Amino acid sequence: MRKYLFFFLVIITGLIISARLFYLQVLDTSSQISSQNNAVKKVFDYPQRGFIFDRNGELLVSNQPSYDVMVIPKNIDSLSSESINEFCELLKITEEKYNNILKKAKIYSPRLPSVVVSQFTKDEYAYLSEKMWKYKGFYIQKRSLRDYQVSNSANVFGYIAEVNKTIIEKKPYYQMGDLIGKAGVEMEYEDVLRGKKGVKHFQMDRFNREIGSYQEGVFDTIPVNGKDITLTIDSKLQEYGEKLLVNKRGGIVALEPSTGEILALISAPNYDPKLLVGRERSKNFTKLWYDTISRPLFDRVLQGEYPPGSPFKALTALIGMQEGIVHKDEKLICQGSYNYGGKKKLGCHLHKTPLNMSEGLANSCNTYFCKIYKRTLEKFSTPQEGIDNWKRHLTSFGLDNYIGYDLPPGKKGLIPSSEFYNRWYQYPKYKWYASATISNAIGQGEVILTPMQMVNFTAAIANRGWYYKPHIIKNINTIDSIPLKYTKRYKTTIEKKHFDAVIEGMFEVYNEGTAKNIQIPGIEICGKTGTAENYTKIDGKRVQLTDHSIFVAFAPKENPEIAIAVIIENGYWGSRWAGRIAGLMIEKYLKGEITRTDMENFILNGSLMEEYEKPYSGKPFKINY
Repeated sequence: MRKYLFFFLVIITGLIISARLFYLQVLDTSSQISSQNNAVKKVFDYPQRGFIFDRNGELLVSNQPSYDVMVIPKNIDSLSSESINEFCELLKITEEKYNNILKKAKIYSPRLPSVVVSQFTKDEYAYLSEKMWKYKGFYIQKRSLRDYQVSNSANVFGYIAEVNKTIIEKKPYYQMGDLIGKAGVEMEYEDVLRGKKGVKHFQMDRFNREIGSYQEGVFDTIPVNGKDITLTIDSKLQEYGEKLLVNKRGGIVALEPSTGEILALISAPNYDPKLLVGRERSKNFTKLWYDTISRPLFDRVLQGEYPPGSPFKALTALIGMQEGIVHKDEKLICQGSYNYGGKKKLGCHLHKTPLNMSEGLANSCNTYFCKIYKRTLEKFSTPQEGIDNWKRHLTSFGLDNYIGYDLPPGKKGLIPSSEFYNRWYQYPKYKWYASATISNAIGQGEVILTPMQMVNFTAAIANRGWYYKPHIIKNINTIDSIPLKYTKRYKTTIEKKHFDAVIEGMFEVYNEGTAKNIQIPGIEICGKTGTAENYTKIDGKRVQLTDHSIFVAFAPKENPEIAIAVIIENGYWGSRWAGRIAGLMIEKYLKGEITRTDMENFILNGSLMEEYEKPYSGKPFKINY
C-alpha cells in the first residue's frame, strides 16, 4: 500500500492544479479585465446617499451634486509650463500645490485615480467641463454631498469626509476621493446609507484615448442607492431645545421610556452642519477642533462626565428598600447636616424633620440619604462587600458601562468598587469604612455619570424597574424594524413594589419641594433637582468653580411619554436653569405649545456667558438642592 501513496499524491496534486487553472482561465472572467489594465479604464458611478428623516417623516438630510477633478498619473500627457499655469488658474490652486498633488497621487498609485481638487459646485462644473479636454489624464468625477434641511442636530448627524490611506487599507471598498461617514448617524449607519458604487469600463487605444465601452459593457455594473433611514428624533423638539441652550454650555437628552427612542439629543454649544460641507469643510473643521473653550465638537450628553448630584438620591432610596434596611414610611431625623469623620459634615438647607422617603426626596435631604447609604453598606460584614453589592444594583440601571446606544462617541462614567477604594486608601495598610465614601449617597464623591446615563436611570424609574437601550434609529428604508438589541427589555435588580415611594417623592418635588416654583399647569411631572460640584485644575491646583445645574424628570406620572435629563454647566442650582428647561421641553413635547411663557422668556433671554468668562474668584455660589 505504501508504494502507491506517492502515486496517489501526484495524481491528487495534479487534479487540484488543473481545476484551479480551469477556473482562472475559463470561469473567472474578471481576470480578463485585470490582464488588460493598460487598455481599459474604470470609471465609478457613485450612488445617491440615503436620505435621513425625523420620526414624523420630516426630511432632515438630502443630497446635492458635487464634482471632483481626478487624475490618473500614468495617463497624463506632458504639459507646457503655460498649460500648467492655465490649468492651475482654472482650478484656483498654486503650481506648488499642483506639483504636490501629483507627487502624492503617483506615490498612492500611478494607475488608480486620485483627487486633485474636490467638491466643485454645479456652476463651476459647467465651466470646467468645457476646458477639461485639453488636459489628458484628468477627468471630472460626479459625487453627491449632503444637503442639510435644518441648521441644528450636527452632533446627531455627524458629517461625511474623504477617506484616508488607513481607511482604504482596512476597507478595500473605498478608494482615494471616496466619502465616508464620520461621527454621529453618518458613521454608525455608513454601510446602510452609502449604497454601492457602479463601475463602467472603457476601451483605450494606444494613444490613451477612449474608443468605446469595453466588451459592450458586459462587466459594467449600475450603482445601488443608499437606503433612507428614519430617526427617532422629533425635529421640532430638537430645534426648540437648541434655542433654549443658546449662550449656555450643557446638554439635553429626552427619550420615550416605553421604547428607549431618543426624542432629542442636544449639546451646546453646537454648530450648523452646513459648515462641514463643501470646499470650506476642512477650514471650518479646523476652527471647530481648535475651539478648546466652548468645544462645539464635544458631545456633552454622550461624552460629558459629571457628578449626578441629588437625582442620584432616588437610586440610593431604591437600593435601601431592596436591601431591606429602610421602609418607605420610616421617618429619619435631620439636624441640619450629616456629620462624619470627626469635624466633617454635609449640610442641608432648611426643611421639616423628621422625614419619610417621599419627603426626603421632595426636600432633597442630604442627611436622610447618607443614613440610608451607611446602613446599606454596613449590612455586610465588610465595607468591601457592601460597596460591591451597592454597585451591583447600580450597574443594573446601565451605569458604569457603555449603555449601547447607536451613536459612536461615549463615556462609561464611574461607579466605584471595593477594588477602586482599596487602591485609593492603600488597603490593607489603611482601612476604610462606609463613612469614607459617604458622598456617594448624594451623587457626589467618586460617582460620575453622563447625561445619557442619567436619563436612562430616570426612564427605568418611570417604568418601575425596566428599560430599553436608548437608540436613535426608528426604521431603515421604510421597513418598520430596528436592530434586535434595541427590542430587548432590561430589568433592574430592584423589585417593582419599591418604585412607588420614589415616584411619589419625585412627584412631590414639583408640588411642595425644590421645584414647586416651576410647575407646568395640566401636566403631572415627576422630577428631581440637582446641584453638582464642579472642580477643575488651575495652575496645577484642584479648585472648585460654580456648581452645575442638573435636573431629571419624566411625565406624565402614569404611563409616562417622555423622560429627560438636563445639565447646565456652571448653572448654580437645579431648578434655576436645568429645571426650567426640562419643564419647557416636556410641555413642548406633550402639548405642542408653551403656557409658562415667563419661564420661556427667562431661558431664551438668559445667558451664562459672563459666568464662563469671569476669572476664578475662589468663592463659587453653592446650594445643595
